[in-house]
Amino acid sequence: MARRLPHISRSEGEARRRRATPAPNAYEIRLNDLLSDVAAGAVSPAEATEALRDLPFSDLGFAKVDHHRELRQGTCEIVFAEPKSVREVGSIVEKLIEGNEGPVVVTRAFGDHAVVVRQIATRAGLPLDERPRAGAIGIIRGVPEPAGLALILTAGTADLAVAEEAELVASLLGAGVQLIPDIGVAGLHRLMAVRDRIADADVVVVVAGMEGALASVVGGLARGPVIACPTSVGYGASFGGLAALLSMLSSCTPGTVCVDIDDGVGAGYSAALIARASGSRHREAEQP
Repeated sequence: MARRLPHISRSEGEARRRRATPAPNAYEIRLNDLLSDVAAGAVSPAEATEALRDLPFSDLGFAKVDHHRELRQGTCEIVFAEPKSVREVGSIVEKLIEGNEGPVVVTRAFGDHAVVVRQIATRAGLPLDERPRAGAIGIIRGVPEPAGLALILTAGTADLAVAEEAELVASLLGAGVQLIPDIGVAGLHRLMAVRDRIADADVVVVVAGMEGALASVVGGLARGPVIACPTSVGYGASFGGLAALLSMLSSCTPGTVCVDIDDGVGAGYSAALIARASGSRHREAEQP
C-alpha cells in the first residue's frame, strides 16, 4: 500500500513559504522605500528614474561596477585588485560604497592598493576587516547575521594566506566561520583531535598544497560537503599547485568538490552559500 503524504493546509503552506522567504537586505529596503515614495507622491517619476539610473551598473569606462548583485543574488561585490591600477581600484571601491548598501571585499590588495582602500573606508567612516597575509580587505557594512557553520582547515601554516581569504569572504557573506590551521596528513593525530568539529560543520573547506591529500581524508569524516581548495605551496614536482589540484579533482571521496588553485574567494563564497542555506533550514525547523 502506497504511503500517503501528510496533508498541509493552505494556512500552513503559506506560513512555511513566509519562513522560507529571506528577510530583505538593505538594498531591497532602499528600493522599496523609493517606490513607496513614488506611490505616495513624495518623489516624482522623473526623480525616481534619475535615482534608478545606476541600478544595474555604473560605467566607469574601464569598469562596469555591478550595483545589482545585492538585489539579484543577495551577496556583496568582490574586487580583484592585483592587476588593476591604484586609481582603478579606488574608483571602483568608491562607486560601490556610493551605490551599494552591503560590504565590499577587495582581494589581492597589497601595497598601494591596500592603502587606497583604507583611505576610502576612513573617509566613509566605515570599519575594516583585514587579512594582510592574503591581501584581503573587507569594508564592513550591512553584514548579514551569521547562519550555519563553515569550517576552514589548512594542511599547513603555509596555506594560511588562501584560507584567510576564504574566511573573510565567507564571514562577510553571512556564514558562521571557524578556521583551524596546520592539521595535514603528515600528522593525522592533529586531524583526529578536531573530528567532532568536522562532523558538526555544515560545510568544510580544505586548503592544502603539496599533494593535496587532506581533502580526501576529511571527505571521509565530514557529514556535509567538502570544498577542496588547492594551493600553490610545494616543491618543484607540485607544479605550482597542479599536483594538489589533480589529486583533489581525482578524490575517491564522494561529496568532495574542488575550486581553482589559490582560489580562497571561490571556496569561501561557495561555503557561505551552503552554510547559510543549511542554517536557514535549521531555523525553519525549530520554529513552531
